[in-house]
Amino acid sequence: MQYRQLGGSGLMVSELTLGTMTFGGQGAFAKVGAISLAETRRLIDLMVDAGVNLIDTADVYSAGRAEELIGEALGGKRPAGLLIASKARFTMGPGPNDKGLSRWHLIRACEASLKRLKTDVIDLYQVHQWDGLTPLEETLEALDSLVRAGKVRYVGCSNYSGWHVMKALEIARRDGRVPFVSQQIHYTLQAREAEYELIPISLDQKLGVLVWSPLAGGLLSGKHRRNKAAPADTRLAAGWKEPPIADEAKLWDIVDEVVAIADARQVSGAQVALAWLLGRPAVTTVIIGGRTEAQIKDNLGAADFKLSAEERARLDKVSLPTLLYPYWHQAWTANDRLSPADLALLGPHLG
Repeated sequence: MQYRQLGGSGLMVSELTLGTMTFGGQGAFAKVGAISLAETRRLIDLMVDAGVNLIDTADVYSAGRAEELIGEALGGKRPAGLLIASKARFTMGPGPNDKGLSRWHLIRACEASLKRLKTDVIDLYQVHQWDGLTPLEETLEALDSLVRAGKVRYVGCSNYSGWHVMKALEIARRDGRVPFVSQQIHYTLQAREAEYELIPISLDQKLGVLVWSPLAGGLLSGKHRRNKAAPADTRLAAGWKEPPIADEAKLWDIVDEVVAIADARQVSGAQVALAWLLGRPAVTTVIIGGRTEAQIKDNLGAADFKLSAEERARLDKVSLPTLLYPYWHQAWTANDRLSPADLALLGPHLG
């Protein structure tokens, strides 16, 4: 297992992270998985033995049950060096203030997560989604107070747009608040929209990148094929709708290429898709999860699997995002003065 620096911080995290959206199986999250306490213990042991040093969770996963399972599995005693990341923003109660990124909700949410996780501190606390009603000044002040109180060590954001990220970073600098060190984003061969703004921002601003749902909800695992129904044991068959598919024909072209490389190399499609992500600019760690121990073990294999330059070029080509404005104009008229952050998106389009 390799370790990478989390953005501009001094924290080192494993290139694979244990995701816990499958833990608990309550409410809508039952469509994703229903990992039990015994299975949680086995999976944490498996990941720690493989060198994974980060567990990512959120208060909303199975209405807090995922965090509870982690706390119960660890018994209040973490293995040395094991880091825990959690998130808050979504609805956690019936009241009008039981959601969002207000100071009122964030402080309460963090304290509730600490209790469920049976820990004194959350290593990376992330705002889970944008809140357009709460001033960023209020959100960042609340996060800053959590860090200074010793309840949180680092803070990050998730699912923000580019202007949200940059506004938050500038306000933190202006007001002397603890800034985001990372962002957690959806980024796959099937969904490369993050390359328009979020990946360049990460490179330019030295933000770490944690990738969620790196297999596109299982679409890139190798189980799903063109003109065939989704296998019965998958989250898509259970009715889980993430991610949306804007171009189905392109999706299956990508899947065909993933499967061709996987078959030639005698590995799973999942390992091919994960290895592609691990080689992308700005990516710090890829969050892996699954319904079974076998899926987790297979995903762990991506840490040792390397794509050749030719294989990576094939995957890049079949999944290349279309340049939107102003990016096509920049590629045509500004290509003599582009930064490394610009080239993360525009480089493949330059002749």
